[in-house]
Amino acid sequence: MAHTSETPLRILLVDDRVDEVDAVLAALALPDGSTGDSVEVAHDLEAATERIAKGGVDVVLLELELPDSQGIDTFRRMSAATRDVPIIAFSRRADEETALLAVRAGAQDFLERHELTTSAVRRSIRYALERHRLMMALRSLSLIDDLTGLYNRRGFADLGEQYLKLARRSGRGACLVYVDLDRFKTINDQYGHKVGDDALNQAADVLRGTFRGSDLIARMGGDEFAVLAHNSRENPEVLAQRVRDAFEHYNDATLDPYRLEVSVGSARTDGAAYVPLDELVSDADVSMYDEKRKKRGLTSS
Repeated sequence: MAHTSETPLRILLVDDRVDEVDAVLAALALPDGSTGDSVEVAHDLEAATERIAKGGVDVVLLELELPDSQGIDTFRRMSAATRDVPIIAFSRRADEETALLAVRAGAQDFLERHELTTSAVRRSIRYALERHRLMMALRSLSLIDDLTGLYNRRGFADLGEQYLKLARRSGRGACLVYVDLDRFKTINDQYGHKVGDDALNQAADVLRGTFRGSDLIARMGGDEFAVLAHNSRENPEVLAQRVRDAFEHYNDATLDPYRLEVSVGSARTDGAAYVPLDELVSDADVSMYDEKRKKRGLTSS
C-alpha cells in the first residue's frame, strides 16, 4: 500500500530499554502529543519476528543491541524475517562499521541515539518508505555483477550515496579508488575469454583482500573497478598506492601466465560538505586516466 504524509503508519519499535522506548515514542509524537500512527513495541528480537509474521507493519525501527541478539546479526535476522518491510536501524553504540554493514545488508537508514529527534525520525521514516518502494520496483534488476560477485554499477550507485551520507554524519570522510586493468584486451586475445574471466575474478579477489568487508567494492563494467572506502582519513594517493602494491604482490606470487597490471586513480571527500557520488567517481576516473597516459608516454619514449 502506498502511503501519503496524511496516511497513518503502522510502526514496530524494537527496543528493550523502557527509558529509550519512551524517548523514541516522544520523537514520533506530533505537537499535540499523539503520533497519528499506530506504534507497537517489542522488547526483544523473538517478539519482534513473531509480530512481523502476523503482517500489518509498515516500517520497523530496530535497536541492534537487544537481549537476544546484538549488532549486525540483529539486523540480518530481522531482515530475513521480513523482506517486504523497510527497516531503520539504530544503536546505543556509536559504531560506524556496524552502520555501514547494516546499510549494505539492506537497512534503509541508520541513526545514532542522539539523532532520534522528531524531525530526524520522521524524515528517516519518510525517506525509508520511498526508498523501499523504489527498491521493490527494481527488485528484478540485480545489483550484483554475475561474474565476480561484486556489486555492479547500479549497486554501487544505489549504496554509494548512502555510504556518503554516513560519511558526512561521522565527519570522517571517504575515499573513492578507481582501478583499470592495463592491457586486459591482450589477455583476452592471447589466452581466450575464459582466462580473461579468470583474470577479472582474480582482480576482484585482490581488491577484496585489500579493503575491509564494510567497504563498497564494485565492478563498474569491462575491466574497471571502483571502491568506496568509508571512515578513511588516509591521503587518497596512499590508498591508491596500497592497491598498486597489492596487485604487485599478487603478480610476484602467482603462477598465472599473465600479469595483472593496473592504473589507479583516487579522490576524497572530507565529509564536511555534500559531494555527489558521481563527482567523486569522475575525479577518481580522471586521476586514473592521467596515470594511464603517463605509462603510455614512458612506454613510447
